[in-house]
Amino acid sequence: MFSALFGSVELGIIYAIMALGVYLSFRVLDFPDLTVDGSFVTGASVAAAMIVLGFNPVAATAASIAAGFAAGCMTGVLHTKGKINPLLSGILMMIALYSINLRIMGTTSETSIGIPNIPLLNSETIFTSISDFSKNIGIDAPLNSLFSSLGLGDSLPSGWGILLFMLIVTFFIKWLTDRFLKTETGLAIRATGDNQRMIRSFSANTDSLIILGLGLSNALVALSGALVAQYAKFSDIGMGIGMIIIGLASVIIGEAIFGTKTIARTTLAVIGGAVIYRIVISLSLQVEGLDTGDLKLITAVIVIFALIMPKMLEQRRQKKRKARRYKERMQDLHGVNGEGEAIAASKAD
Repeated sequence: MFSALFGSVELGIIYAIMALGVYLSFRVLDFPDLTVDGSFVTGASVAAAMIVLGFNPVAATAASIAAGFAAGCMTGVLHTKGKINPLLSGILMMIALYSINLRIMGTTSETSIGIPNIPLLNSETIFTSISDFSKNIGIDAPLNSLFSSLGLGDSLPSGWGILLFMLIVTFFIKWLTDRFLKTETGLAIRATGDNQRMIRSFSANTDSLIILGLGLSNALVALSGALVAQYAKFSDIGMGIGMIIIGLASVIIGEAIFGTKTIARTTLAVIGGAVIYRIVISLSLQVEGLDTGDLKLITAVIVIFALIMPKMLEQRRQKKRKARRYKERMQDLHGVNGEGEAIAASKAD
């Protein structure tokens, strides 16, 4: 069980980068960007194709970020310059990326014909290098001995290097996101999401801000896709299906549990939501009668629950507040009546 939960946390940290990208588009820009399902695969296919062709995994990952940024900017151009509905512009880009991703993965074949997947079983990736490095410096042994002393010796993971590395990377991206959203450009992007007319009155170019915001959002999504492909040792044309739902589930769950008082707290909530989502999925699949084919149904139920529960809790809090106010008013009323009766009695005397 511990090994399964460890894998869920490890994968959840990687998907948290994608959830941060979804947060930028859906919450900050208030833009329903469905490009995510395509740009996630774009990041995976670019990284996998370049690794198979002999490029350095770090360079391949950087190229996937650039590809995701270009895809997001194109969606922004379709909306701002082409005056296409936000939802439709994302759908159009997602459809176009399906063929583009096939072509990208097809560069690894001799005929350059689009292929649906690329295996990375015998290829060196970022994570193979990290695993080798952690074994060489001896990180795994102390941590394994610590958890063995806690009675978890039978289900320890093979290595801790990937989790520690991804924690550093993800929280560094979170820190960069927090800092960016507090800059002049970041504040302008946030204002564009809140009220475009208002920010235009200050002579801000909202078209450029939307394009930049969507580019950064999909760059993070593509980075997550590249890391997932290297973690899972394959890239597949269908691995992005439903990715927008996973991202939204992570954002909604995190906001419902951790709150959204500040930018730093919200981005931390998004990361926590991604990890919690993966843990819930892992535990759900342990239930007898459920298998991997039920994954999408489980995801839908989690999202529905995450959407309904905050509203139910808020309604309950409002009822309690109303009941408390009513009680205070009744007490004040009784106090006033008591004082009036005492004054009347004193006058009668």
